[in-house]
Amino acid sequence: MISPVVTVNASSSTARFIVACLCAEWCSSCREYRDTFDQVAQEFADIPFVWVDIEDQAALVDGIDVENFPTVLIASDQGPRFFGPLTPQPDILSKLVRAQVVDGSPTRLQDNKLNELLARLRELLAG
Repeated sequence: MISPVVTVNASSSTARFIVACLCAEWCSSCREYRDTFDQVAQEFADIPFVWVDIEDQAALVDGIDVENFPTVLIASDQGPRFFGPLTPQPDILSKLVRAQVVDGSPTRLQDNKLNELLARLRELLAG
């Protein structure tokens, strides 16, 4: 059983997109980035934003290597579109989400582990 993660906009679980931040509680950059992540979630209120602590929710991120924090996953119903570390600045995440969601960037990542993570996130959000 996957332990619950803290979500923002959880009522929007039927949305086409998911934005997830993979972090760790011990990481000071992650703790500072949480406010930024929550602010951007407010900007895109119809999209579920999920905060995942890679240690507390290790089963959820099983098989995913996170080397730098914060690491963000943006995915559509077609699969992962972006996965990587970001500089912890509000404008960076906002522009990236807009490029993937609003502007409809066609980029899709072909990675089985990311697809598995995405499936687990969707299952978690579905309740």
